[in-house]
Amino acid sequence: MKRVSVFGATGSIGQNTLDLIARERDAYDVVALTGGGNIGQLAKDAKALQAEVAVTAYPEKLDELRDALAGSGVEAAAGPEAIAEAADRPADWIMSAIVGAAGLVPGLRALRHGTTLALANKESLVTAGPHLMAEAKRHGARILPVDSEHSAVFQGLVGENIEDVERIVITASGGALRDWPLEQLGAATLADACAHPNWDMGQRITIDSASMFNKALELIETREFFDVAPEQIEAVVHPQSLIHALVGFRDGALMAHIGPPDMRHAIGYALHWPDRKHLPVARLDLAQIATLEFRPACEKRWPALRLAREVMHLRGLAGACFNAAKESALDAFIAGQIGFLTMTEVVERTLEQTQAREGLDSATVSLDNILAVDHLSRTRAVEIAAQLAGAHTD
Repeated sequence: MKRVSVFGATGSIGQNTLDLIARERDAYDVVALTGGGNIGQLAKDAKALQAEVAVTAYPEKLDELRDALAGSGVEAAAGPEAIAEAADRPADWIMSAIVGAAGLVPGLRALRHGTTLALANKESLVTAGPHLMAEAKRHGARILPVDSEHSAVFQGLVGENIEDVERIVITASGGALRDWPLEQLGAATLADACAHPNWDMGQRITIDSASMFNKALELIETREFFDVAPEQIEAVVHPQSLIHALVGFRDGALMAHIGPPDMRHAIGYALHWPDRKHLPVARLDLAQIATLEFRPACEKRWPALRLAREVMHLRGLAGACFNAAKESALDAFIAGQIGFLTMTEVVERTLEQTQAREGLDSATVSLDNILAVDHLSRTRAVEIAAQLAGAHTD
């Protein structure tokens, strides 16, 4: 049996992963499930799958988790260190689906045990790409991409030489606000940004889709995972969300990965790799689809894409700063402190100030420095968001 753990089990990626595991229950031995505040779901899944341990990120919820697991034989634990320790438990395959920079440390811990890491936590590569890839190589571990776009690129490169790749095209749905007039974007509310037309995702990633910060992270992730130059990476808006990515080769061929907007495809590919197995996803009727639409990914409309290109050229610790500032700006938008467009302004100012003071492009990329820049950038972004909120209310 394959020993598996799922980090971020109560989120949308985690739930889809558990759905696939449950369908082949006899093939898997579930080691650890981790989650956040949804204790009921975490305990329910841990009992159903007979996990060894269930861990919540919140220490204050430990008693609630223990009560929910009483009599099940499933161990309960809580807090960031407990999550990191869960990554030390022997497993053949670990899903890293914790949202945000919090997924970095447990992912690194898993790699140090030579585990296959199915990476849905894009922030890990954005904040620590060179460090993460070096750790995987050092310990003989493997990282498999789970973002639908990067899974598509990964599949498109099977049997190919990366040296023959001329371009990688990452597609974007455009998010909830893709058809809004540019001049109206500043008035977008939280509810507006959360109404995704294609994907059923969590609140934060859905807002990131509307602002294209999600796609900005994916551009940086492409740079780090596939080790291609920023100039080789493109973004295009594809409203149908059926083509997840395209790989262009130097002979002019363009290979597209087409599939339904169902994350179980990318998850299942990583879960069963290197084999392909039946997955419970819709089969496309191309005649019914009829038309595939593409639009330019305008950096004036989505300035997060422009910032991503700056980060890709800077490298170093710029990704850690970018991600931390993005998460803080998103917090401020969700809390109603700043407007939709102000999120980009917060991130840009944080990048400028931190690069000017700390030299992000020349600093050593170590875990300590990554965490230090993450903390510093969050603090700075909160201050900038507060300043901008005050300026906009004067």
